[in-house]
Amino acid sequence: MPGLKSKSLAVLLCCLVLLAAGCRKRAVQAAPPAVVLPPIERVSPPPELLPPEPPATTEPEPAKMDPAPARRAPAKAPAPQPAAPEPARPATPQLSSRLSPAEQAEYARHTKAAISAAEQNMRAADGKRLNALQVDLLEKIRGFLAQSREAVRAADWIRALNLADKARTLSVELVNSL
Repeated sequence: MPGLKSKSLAVLLCCLVLLAAGCRKRAVQAAPPAVVLPPIERVSPPPELLPPEPPATTEPEPAKMDPAPARRAPAKAPAPQPAAPEPARPATPQLSSRLSPAEQAEYARHTKAAISAAEQNMRAADGKRLNALQVDLLEKIRGFLAQSREAVRAADWIRALNLADKARTLSVELVNSL
């Protein structure tokens, strides 16, 4: 069976050629540098900012029952009991920094000045024909002023000043676009 040996030798030779062709060295590309981020450290808020825990209830643990017999009379549904009202949850605490009375007065003064400036700039647009962008700007100013006044009522002076400053800045932009 010399023909079989020569055929298998030819197949073996072809496999070696293909194998050798696939073993060429390829240019190795460097991997992109790995970005290493520092681990995130979780900080728990101080206990005075955490909501109060609900009181622990002392309900008896359900009794374990033996398996029911094969034939059991159908049980009557118990009469529905009125649902106990859920205890009222306290309002979500607002996170705000504590300001001294002098700081509060300063924030109140700056807030009032920013609101006044924004309103004065808005009056400059009264009676003028406004394009869509200017109308949108006017609505944003009104929204910031309303939110600022709400923050003043809640005595959140930092938020009130931030919102009033946004309204004032947008009102300046509105006046400049007229």
